[in-house]
Amino acid sequence: MIQFLRQNKIAMWLMTLIRIYIGYLWMMDGWEKLTTKGGFHAEGLITGALHQGTAVKPYSYPWFAHFLNATTNGGHDASFFNFLVPWGEFLVGLGLIFGTLTLAAAFFGILMNFTYLLSGVVSVNPTYIVLQFLILMAGFNAAKIGLDYWVTPFLRKIIPFLNNDIETRKLAE
Repeated sequence: MIQFLRQNKIAMWLMTLIRIYIGYLWMMDGWEKLTTKGGFHAEGLITGALHQGTAVKPYSYPWFAHFLNATTNGGHDASFFNFLVPWGEFLVGLGLIFGTLTLAAAFFGILMNFTYLLSGVVSVNPTYIVLQFLILMAGFNAAKIGLDYWVTPFLRKIIPFLNNDIETRKLAE
């Protein structure tokens, strides 16, 4: 299955459609938060996660509630998350739609989804995680139809660490 996702042209087109679809969803979620009158406020979500962590059957994980408590002063100062969430969602969406830094965008999308899950919010997060995980498994094949077709070779030339895929190692030996 991995070889199919990474090398097959049908998989390339399928991953492109999935990438654009999930990118559109991320971008619209971020855009909605960016254009909300009065701005986006994460305090409600964070306060809910903090209180759920102390419930008899908590929906959020206690260790994550401690992290949120420490980083937001008990849910009273969420300004960092108020900035990070809408811009993160919007930029992940743009990266996936245009196929620019696709694997990084999918990774940070998964990171945000797990953050929401750890806060006790299920919503569409499991679906997003599965789709983005498929994009990560497909690797560069998910980004061939996109700006990464040109960006990735350029970055591999200037940042040697990125020139580290299996095919490149075979050629060097």
